[in-house]
Amino acid sequence: MRVMCTGRVDLSFVLRAFERGADGVFIGGCHLGECNYTTHGNYYALRMASLAKHILASIGIDPGRLSIEFISGGEGNRFAELMNSFSEEVTELGPLGEKEGLSKDQLAANIAAANRIVPYMKLIERERFKLAYETRAEYETYFGGDEFKALFEEAVGEKLSTSRIIGLLEGGPRTTAEMADMLGMSPSEVAKYIRLSSSHGLVRFDEGLKSYALA
Repeated sequence: MRVMCTGRVDLSFVLRAFERGADGVFIGGCHLGECNYTTHGNYYALRMASLAKHILASIGIDPGRLSIEFISGGEGNRFAELMNSFSEEVTELGPLGEKEGLSKDQLAANIAAANRIVPYMKLIERERFKLAYETRAEYETYFGGDEFKALFEEAVGEKLSTSRIIGLLEGGPRTTAEMADMLGMSPSEVAKYIRLSSSHGLVRFDEGLKSYALA
């Protein structure tokens, strides 16, 4: 357990916990609008956790393994109830990757792909997801809506998919069909991200192997 202002809880902390084998991550902070440090870091934490849940879903991890709740220092009983409830939910989900059908290697590769885009995510969060909402319900409505889903795919989905492909190619050249099978994508989707990677000078086509490799 780590104690700090939730405004300091970084996406990389969440990913590191799962990378190290945690079956669930619980973030507890002050009630929204009642920040002890007047920095309103708990609003940042809520945005970060909402984005993190979408990223987890994108790499095949059940987003229910991450929970964020807001509790005051005088709500000991509520804190215990929340922790017991979350513990039961995580126990039902089982060991990380098992219910999701991910092998240890797949899990490690997917988390590594997400880790590679953390610096980009920090920039995107500040520029495109800094919202003026005041209630949790407003945040949940926004992050669960079609507008956010479209923006997430545009701003994050492509970067994450490209990162997963780069991770695969670090292990050696692959054909489009091989990558599609390993990533659970269609060949056309892989081809689209390969084109993006090639245009950025990250990937090249190896004529001799008839496969793609890192540039």
